[in-house]
Amino acid sequence: MSILKALPLVAALFFGSAAFAQEIVGSYVAYIGQDDLYNSKGDRLTEPWQVLRQDRANYHRYGISQRGDEWDSFFGSIENRGIMERMVMNGSIDPQAARNLVRGGATVFVRIYGRGSRGDYVRVTVVR
Repeated sequence: MSILKALPLVAALFFGSAAFAQEIVGSYVAYIGQDDLYNSKGDRLTEPWQVLRQDRANYHRYGISQRGDEWDSFFGSIENRGIMERMVMNGSIDPQAARNLVRGGATVFVRIYGRGSRGDYVRVTVVR
C-alpha cells in the first residue's frame, strides 16, 4: 500500500484513538433555579455555559444551592469553572435543551469528559 493511500487510515486510527482516550472525569446533577440565572453583578445570563458556570460557582463558592443539586469535584476549582464555555462549545447540548436551561426551572445532568484531571468537554442533558 502506498503512503498516500495509507494516510487516511493512519489519520483515522490516530484521531479515533484520541477520541477513545477520553473518559468521564466527573458528573453531576443540578436544578437551575433563579439564583443561577444572574451573575454576581445582577446581570441576566443568556448563554447555557454562563448559567452552568454560575450554578457551579453558586454551589461551590457561595454555598447557594437548590434541592437536587449535587457536589462535583471538577468544578469546585475556579480554574475549571473558567473553562466552562470551551467545554460546552466542545461538547454537546441540544438547542431546545439549551433554551430550557437558560429559562431556568430545569434539571441538568452534566457529564465531564477528559483525561486525568483535565476536562475537555461536557455533555449536557436537560429535563424540564
